[in-house]
Amino acid sequence: MYEFREVVASVTQKSRGFTPTIEQVVITPGANIIIYYAICCLVNSGDEVVVPDPGFPTYYSVINFCGVKPVRVPLREINGFRMNPQNLRDVMTGHTRLIILNSPQNPTGAVLTPEEIFEIYQIAEEYDVYIYSDEVYSRMLFENAIFCSPSVYDSCKHRTILANGFSKAFAMTGWRLGAVIAPTDVAEKMALLLETTSSCVSPFVQRAGIEAAVGDQERTRAMVREYRERRDIIVEELNKIPGVSCLMPGGAFYVFSNITGTGLSSEEFSEFALEEAGVALLPGTNFGRYGEGFIRLCYANSQSNIRREMARLKKAVKKLLC
Repeated sequence: MYEFREVVASVTQKSRGFTPTIEQVVITPGANIIIYYAICCLVNSGDEVVVPDPGFPTYYSVINFCGVKPVRVPLREINGFRMNPQNLRDVMTGHTRLIILNSPQNPTGAVLTPEEIFEIYQIAEEYDVYIYSDEVYSRMLFENAIFCSPSVYDSCKHRTILANGFSKAFAMTGWRLGAVIAPTDVAEKMALLLETTSSCVSPFVQRAGIEAAVGDQERTRAMVREYRERRDIIVEELNKIPGVSCLMPGGAFYVFSNITGTGLSSEEFSEFALEEAGVALLPGTNFGRYGEGFIRLCYANSQSNIRREMARLKKAVKKLLC
């Protein structure tokens, strides 16, 4: 829908300081599929895609499906789970075709600094590769972080592919609505894939997206304020549990908690939490090999439920370590 693409361009000007052309904008059935579009259009079988580890599992599944080689950059707790540009440079080769960034990040909630984003963009420019910037949590940012997008350096005209969706910021998960801004030639190929695989996004869904994007944003701001309070609660309570520690994330609605002090692996702790405390969480290894020693919790729940479940988890861990 032309009207919705115009709205996406206008909102991008307000949020990121540049106005993409209509030809750069593609409306997609959710943001998840954009990962496939990008890798399918840009990377040949046997080439390399640099991916954060721990990272969103779909990156890995699409990479494997497309016969592409994943090159993992470890996200270390000592660096707040942010991608270290030097670690990125260390894995770049002549076979690298795409760098995947996700900030704010799933599963850690980490937010790359403007300085890190700039350095990563410079590396991409030096090696002449594309950047896939997954920004689905860009509106879900807290006061201890500053959002920056690599798209500000090229207006998505040369190497940046900006992917966003409506599920998180507007609680529109079931609507399956996403948008991607890319260099014109890349956007054209993505649109061909879209037309071939799913025709288009239903017009009534796109109209809902228009209302979400240009309507009153107070409900979204209120939601983010609530998430910030939940984040503060869950981090505080996790740090009270013996053998467990947790950094304060800058965005999204996840915490990535260190459980090495319990003596359990990520898988073992997750099973223990479910069986002994009735708390469902994910082992860090679900997000990559460098997630070992960590667990991911989602705080998309009420403050009272978070407090209650953390109390149950604390009681169970204390019993375990006695």
